[in-house]
Amino acid sequence: MAILPELETERLSLRRFTLEDAPFALKLVNEPSFIANIGDKGVRSLDDARRYLSSGPIAMYEQHGYGLWHASLRDTGAAVGMCGLLKRDILPDVDVGYAYLPEFWGRGLAYEAASAVLRHAVRKFGLGRVIGVVSEGNQGSIRVLEKLGLRFERMFPMYPGEPEVRLYAIELTGA
Repeated sequence: MAILPELETERLSLRRFTLEDAPFALKLVNEPSFIANIGDKGVRSLDDARRYLSSGPIAMYEQHGYGLWHASLRDTGAAVGMCGLLKRDILPDVDVGYAYLPEFWGRGLAYEAASAVLRHAVRKFGLGRVIGVVSEGNQGSIRVLEKLGLRFERMFPMYPGEPEVRLYAIELTGA
């Protein structure tokens, strides 16, 4: 059964993850850049990837109607990353999140997808404020958040004993 896109941009299609996306999820979350900037999700097998998808993005769709969406190129269908909205108990607001395979960096895909996600946050979900959290040294993601219009607010302790992250925010209007 085909999953209809949640969003489409000029170059990307964003849709809900399914358990069939486990091979891609396994690859993405084990990229050294993912582990360094987002964290090690402990996904080492296809079964782990299915659990990650089921308890993460898929559970969030069921609870909130949104989550991280699978991002692929519209022209080829190639899976390139994920982008979407997350509601985490440890954060004060819904945050925009994204991760892409390194071979697709530097093409503006993160900005393109996240721009559409922010518009969607207002239109479909009525969100008035969205945040972004990023590791101190992740200059690429900092640039994306700033280009999206998010502004640095403060350093934020996501997890005890780990370095604080930079918290950015944007007040959304009827985008």
